[in-house]
Formats: sequence, C-alpha cells, structure tokens
Amino acid sequence: MTGVLASLQRLLPSRSDYAELPRSWRADLLAGLTVGIVALPLALGFGIASGAGAEAGLVTAIVAGLVAAVFGGSHVQVSGPTGAMVVILAPVVSVYGVGAVALVTLMAGVMVVVAGFARLGRAVSYIPWPVIEGFTLGIAVIIFLQQVPALTGAAGSGPHTNVVASALSSVTHADPATLAWSLATVGLVAACMLLLPRLRPRLPGSLVGIVVATLAALVLHAPLATIGALPSTLPAPALPALDPETMRALLPAALTVAALAAIESLLSARVAASLADTGAYDPDRELLGQGLASLAAGLFGGMPATGAIARTAVNVRSGARTRASAAAHAVVLLAVVLVVAGPVAHIPLAALSGVLMVTAVRMVHLATARSILRSTRADAAAFLVTAVVTVSVDLIVAVGIGVIVAGAFALRGLARATGVAREPVPGEPEAGDEQIAVVRIDGPLFFAAADRVLDEVTGLDGVTVLVLRMSQLELVDATGAHVLSEIVQRLETRGVTVLIKGVRDGHVELFRTVGVLDALRHQNHLFDNLDAAVAHARDHVRRAEHPSAADIKAA
Repeated sequence: MTGVLASLQRLLPSRSDYAELPRSWRADLLAGLTVGIVALPLALGFGIASGAGAEAGLVTAIVAGLVAAVFGGSHVQVSGPTGAMVVILAPVVSVYGVGAVALVTLMAGVMVVVAGFARLGRAVSYIPWPVIEGFTLGIAVIIFLQQVPALTGAAGSGPHTNVVASALSSVTHADPATLAWSLATVGLVAACMLLLPRLRPRLPGSLVGIVVATLAALVLHAPLATIGALPSTLPAPALPALDPETMRALLPAALTVAALAAIESLLSARVAASLADTGAYDPDRELLGQGLASLAAGLFGGMPATGAIARTAVNVRSGARTRASAAAHAVVLLAVVLVVAGPVAHIPLAALSGVLMVTAVRMVHLATARSILRSTRADAAAFLVTAVVTVSVDLIVAVGIGVIVAGAFALRGLARATGVAREPVPGEPEAGDEQIAVVRIDGPLFFAAADRVLDEVTGLDGVTVLVLRMSQLELVDATGAHVLSEIVQRLETRGVTVLIKGVRDGHVELFRTVGVLDALRHQNHLFDNLDAAVAHARDHVRRAEHPSAADIKAA
C-alpha cells in the first residue's frame, strides 16, 4: 500500500515544481506572453480546420493549456490543439457533427489518464526516429492539403475522401475570384511569417501577418469568409450526452486520438528536456496531465489537447524555467477572449489557412529527411512507408506499419549478427582430430536466426564428435533454445556425440526447461572448460577406434 501511495504521489503536483519560480518569475511571465501571442493564430486555425470552430480551438488552448501546465510531467511543456488532431477530428465532425468532438475528447482523455496510471510513458522510446520523422512529414502534408478546399472556395469530394483527392477535386472546381483573393491573403501572411523574423526577430510574424491581412481585407472589402462572432467569456462546463451507441461508433477515433496525444506529448516533452536544462520530465505524469487536460477541454466544449513541439520550443527559447510560463500563456489567451473577441471575429479564414500552411512547411526538416534517406535502407524504408501510409491511410496505422518495417529490418540485421564458425581443435594436433568439430555460436540466437544455425551446424559431415562453444552466445529465446535441443537430437541420432561448453548462467534455466540439457547423451557432456571438452572428445574418438573390452560389453 505504501508503494502504491508513493507512486500516486509522484504523479501529482508538488511544491518542488515551482522551486525556481522566485528567481525566474519575470522570465516565465515574459515567455508565457510570447507563447500566448504565437499560440493565438494556431489555436484559431486548428479549431476551424478541425471543423469544431475557432471557439473550440481557443477553449482548448486556455483550459487544457492550464491543466497540463499544472499536472503535466514537464516543467516547460505547452499544450493545446495541434495539427495532428485536426487530421483525426475533421472526418469525425463531417460524419457525426460538432457535438461528437467533446465526447471523443472525453473518451480519449480517460484512456490517456489510464495509460499514465499504468506507467506506459516509456513506451514512446520504442518508436524509431525515422518512423517519428515520417509520421511528422505525413501530418505536415495532410495539414497543408486540408487548407486547399478552403482557399479554392470549393468543397472536396466528401468526408471519407483522402486529402490528396479532396484537394485535387477542390482545385478543379475552384472559383477563380475567391481563389485569387485567398492566394493573395495567404501570400501576405506567409511573407510576414517568413520575412519579418529576419528583420525583427522578436516580433511574432504569424500574428502580424493576420493583423495586416485582416486590415487589408476590411479596407479593400475583400469577399473572404471570416471567423465570425466569438463568445466574450468561456462557456460553462457541461457533460456531453453519453449515448452508448454513439460511444461505440466513436471508439476507434477516440483510441486514435489517445494514442496520438500520448505519442505527440511525450515526444514534445523529450524534445523540451533536450533544449534547456529545466529538469527531467516524468513520462507517466505527462500522460496523466495530458489526459486530465483533454478531460477538462471536453467538459468546456473543446477538442483533444497534446503537448505542442513548436509552442514548447518557443517557450524554452523565450527563457521559461517553470510551468508558470505555460500557465501564463493560457491566461494571455483568456484575456483575448475577454477583451478582444470582437476584432478577432473579422479575421479572414484564408489568413489562418496561410498560418497553417506555413506551419506545415516548417514541420518538414529537409536536412533531417536527407540524413535519414542517406543513412541505411532500413531507416529510409521506414521513413518513406510511414509518411506515405500517414497521408494515404491512417495516422496510427502508419506508426504501426512504420514500427513493423523498422523492426523487420532490425531483426534481419540482428539475425545476420548471429555467427556459426568452425574453429581448429586447440592444442597440438593429434590423430583423430579430423573427426572432431569445434563450433562457436556468436551473437544472439533467436527465432529469426534459428533455422540458419540449425542448417549450418547439422550440415557438418565427417565428424563423430561436435563441441558446441556457447560462451559467446549473448541472447537466446525459446526458439533458439529449441533449435539447440534439435541440433543435439539430430546429431546424436546420426551417431555424432555432442559436447556443450560454456553455457552462461543466465541461459541454464531456459536450456533445462526447453530440453537442451536433457537431449545430451550424458550429463558429463556439459563443460565449463574448452580444454576439458576437447580432451573428452579426443578420448571418445580413441575409444571409438580402439574400443576396450568394457566398451564392447557396454555397447
């Protein structure tokens, strides 16, 4: 019971979370203000792109951002709506309506909380780097293509249509006037985001671009759709209708959201820990915090939240030291809702599309992609397969397939590391040594290499005694141990005496359980010393060639 309470206490907030606050509060507040300004257009854009609306994006950034800051496992993580969630939620909204978003958010939040209590935070370390980068590339392509129908003024081919087909369909049915105004707006925002930081690094290019585009649209009376009216206060918390039939239908989406929230949040926290010395992060507590953040966002009508790598990086680079900065970012966004909701309503949707398109392009790191493609065929294949499946099929399926591809190549490489080498009989040559084979098995002996080892060892001809050296055998699974047992049985059936030398202590129990030791003709055929094993083998050859009366009688 004491251990359970200690584990639970480790997952909850403590005074140590704010140990540096007396020294860093000014830097934390400034970082929170900076991140809040950067997060505003992203929250609005992701909310609209998901179909849940700008209000849902803002509510998520405020509520989830504050809850994750308090309960999360990273001192500098900033949470809110992200582009990956947009990819999942857009089809949900198109099929089940906006009301389904809150329910999916709550269901996913519960799953992530359970994952935190189950201490599954370290699971993300099993995802290879090329798979993560391929996944990121695929998400970036989807986010970019999702903006095309909004810019063209034409709908895609339907809610279940692939984003590539939907983008192509909308281009073929584009309204030329709307497209011209939209492209001009996107170009203006993109120019501000790309050029302004070079001239004034401290100015938020995305926010300036949106302000300039909004003013230009108002002055020129541009026929562009706008965000529309936003509430001047946060909505009251409410539990969505918990219809069992709807929940069953939404379960696959909720599972995908939960898996994605966990993966993205843990990756972001890991990146944040490498950017600055702000303390280690707790992956299990991070899952708990992100799950609670999504639960809170769902109660307020928001969307699922995750740790956001881009906003977290801005937070760290702005000098954040404690989780007070992420909390301050949420307060800044709340002030926007309370004070400037009216002006925000006039922002053109095309301006937000521009922000998202530039954000998607920035997610793609060409240098990283080149380094992966030039590294090994296995890594390049995992990277490309993950990216293609992400765009064409499904996000979580893509991660699964990417891990399988990477794992298959890794197993093949590991299997190749398993060596079977015949060595000369040690010591001064003696008559009959040609009938003795000393075989060393190196590396791991597991299911992927087992058949090859079986064929190579049992394929030896012209020997009457085989000495199997096991001291260099690193890893053995049940299949490998079974193959060793089969080797002994096959050779003994052919009249070849098998001696085993150097079984590691960690392998003894497995060998005994699977039957390797029982397969030996005699328990004296198990040795710790090679010289002793070779001496026994030579004695066996001599007795076979010149049997004594006792040997003949025993036979």
